[in-house]
Parts: sequence; structure tokens; C-alpha cells
Amino acid sequence: MCENVAMSRNVYTFLLYLLLPFTPVKLLWRARKQPEYLQHWRERYGFYQLQLQKPVIWLHCVSVGETRAAEPLIKGLLKQYPKHQVLLTHTTPTGRATSEQLFGDKIIRVYLPYDLPFAVNRFLKHFRPDIGVLMETELWFNLIDSCKQRKVPLLLVNARLSEKSAHGYHKLGKVVTQGLQGLTAVAAQTAQDATRLQNLGATNVSVIGNLKFDVAPHTNAVAQGKLLRDSLGSTRPVFLAASTRDGEEELILAAVTKANIPNLLTIIVPRHPQRFDAVADLLRTNGLDFVRRSSLASDAIVNPHISFVLGDSMGEMFTYYASCDVAFIGGSLLPLGGQNLIEACSMGKPVLIGPHTFNFEQATEMAIAAGAAERVHNGDDLALHLKDLLADSGKKQAMGAAALAFSGQNSGATERTLNLLAPYLSR
Repeated sequence: MCENVAMSRNVYTFLLYLLLPFTPVKLLWRARKQPEYLQHWRERYGFYQLQLQKPVIWLHCVSVGETRAAEPLIKGLLKQYPKHQVLLTHTTPTGRATSEQLFGDKIIRVYLPYDLPFAVNRFLKHFRPDIGVLMETELWFNLIDSCKQRKVPLLLVNARLSEKSAHGYHKLGKVVTQGLQGLTAVAAQTAQDATRLQNLGATNVSVIGNLKFDVAPHTNAVAQGKLLRDSLGSTRPVFLAASTRDGEEELILAAVTKANIPNLLTIIVPRHPQRFDAVADLLRTNGLDFVRRSSLASDAIVNPHISFVLGDSMGEMFTYYASCDVAFIGGSLLPLGGQNLIEACSMGKPVLIGPHTFNFEQATEMAIAAGAAERVHNGDDLALHLKDLLADSGKKQAMGAAALAFSGQNSGATERTLNLLAPYLSR
């Protein structure tokens, strides 16, 4: 058995080494749209210049979503362990930029290296973390093995695993089983997530809940949302299409056209910043008058003939939610798994979401059951639901109130996660 497991991981590592010569090409390719990929590139191979003097608590947050989800946990760690240095690792420049916005110089941030033994060993030797925390479902098998060899406790928290992803991991066989068994503990979001992880071989699994329910709006989010709404036109109905993905914007434009709501203003916020220009081109191609959020002065009033705002700013999602009447959550009209609806609910907004939500299935179903969200089946259905909600102020207010209650009733995962980490950390 041990020989079979070792062989599986050797094959995995061999394949990664085959891909290694192509990694600079990948970085250059991505840098065409996002030049930041060329910054700090040595870190991706395990070369770091930062020298830390304090004991290190290390968390890995791949990109924007994981970084935002970790916010309450990181704030809790900073408060409870002031003698430690919190180190965040990321994979994407947008994740890194998000941590800069949220935490500034309170934490240190670098890129996690590629999952090759020489790179991850260099990372662990350089920073010597007291503990490692992987957010959501980040399984890097050489990293897990290196932590185990160095006796670094490594925990997977806020863990989620869709049925589709579980099926994909199952195909990788023993290397996944060994990887999961190499984790010190796993904190799953739901009982379903826990069961899927256990079926793949995870041990010491507990159900702790979703940290995203504890992500609170920033103190000025409501005030900033009101300012934005005033600039958009306080008497106009405002529809927000949040975290949209490639191919969805066309469907949303068609839905808005079909709904034919007088004086409607639609805010479109693409999920990935590198797509801002592409969505701007789409709006121009369709002959639609729009303005970029980044070009709006704080006291500007959007011309009444403008029907669209391109949300091309970072760190303002709560502000966008605060400014709208109805929010649609992207990544769900096409089979992309959906995005997080909890932030919209925490701002007391009625939520519409598409049929494809396998990445956030339980939270979505819970929100629907609570009366906070409605599922739409396609673009035409989105048009019908949007028109219905904006015409029925009573229903809109009831859904908003239900959304606020739903977000509040499911909090508490941060405290439970901190309790899980405590035995592995000294104050």
C-alpha cells in the first residue's frame, strides 16, 4: 500500500516537473491582461527576501473570495496572538491586492510557490511557520507532505467540496487519500462537505460552518452605498449584477432589455478585474450608454440617459450591494458553480441567483428556503423575476428583511475555527 501511494505521488510530482518549464510562459501570457503577474515572480519558485522575527501563523488564500472569507478569522488571530506574525500566501495578484486593501501592513503577504518539493521546502525553511491553514479546498500534495515531514500542523478550514469536485478528486486515487490524511484537521462548512471529504480519506473532520457568514460590512459601507446611490439617482430603480463571469454579461443585457423597466440603471461588476475592459467593449458594441465607476467623482450625478455602470473598482462590493434594490449573483447563469450570496444578504438585499450553484449549494438552498433569495432558470426567467420584484415593493422589502435575518442566524464559524486552531498555537 505504501509503495502504491509513494508511486502515485511520484507520478504527480513528475508531471509537475514536466510542466515547470512552461510556468514562465503561463505568467507571461496572464501578464498580457494583468501585468501584476510579472511582479514577485521569484516567490512562485520559493525565493523570498522577507525576514520575519516573530513566530509565524500562515494562511493560504488563493484569490479574492478566499481572502475575503478569511477576514474575520485573520482579525481574530491578530487580536488573540499579538506575539505572532500573520503570513498570507496567495496564488493570484487580485488575491494579493485584496489582502493589501483589507489588512495593509498588519500582515505579511507573498505568493505560495508551485507545488514542487524544492519550492515548498524552500518556503517552509524560510518562514518556519508554527501552523499552516489552507482556506476552502486547496489540496497541494507535496506541500502537505512537506509540512508533515517538518511537523508543521496543517489544517484545512472553511472546507467545501462539491459533488462534482469530489468526483474529480476521486479519479486521482491514492494521492488524494494520502494528502487528506496528511492534514492535521479539517473544518468543513457543512455535513455534506464533511461526508465527501471523509469518503476521500480525510480524518479528524468536524463541521464548523461557513466563515463567510461572519464577514461584516465595513463600517462605512452603508454610507458609501448611499453616496453612490445618490450619484446614480435616488429615485431610479437600481439592479446589480455582481461577480459576473465570461459569457454571462450578454445574457444579463438581454434580460434587462426584455424586462423593459422604465428608468432602470444596471450595475455590472465582473468577477475578475482583467475582464473590465472586455465588458466595456461589450457595452460599446451593443450601443449602450455607460459610465465606469472608476470615472465617477464623489459628487458626480450620473446623466439620466445612462443605463449602465461598469463596476471596475476593487474592494467596493459591499458598497455596490448597499446602493442597489435587487442583486443578481453571477457565475450561476452558466455552469460555473456560482458565487457567494452571503454578502448581498448581509446588506439586506433581495437576491436572484441562477441554476448553477454547485460551489455554494447549501448556502444558496438555505437562502432560498429562508425567503431571502429566488432561483432563476435562465436569462428570460431573470427578466421576469427582476420585473416582478421591482414592481412589488412589499415583496422586495420582505425578501430584504429575510436576507438580513438569514445572514445573522448563521454566524459563529470564526469563533469555532479559532477554538480549533488554539491547541496548535501558544500565546
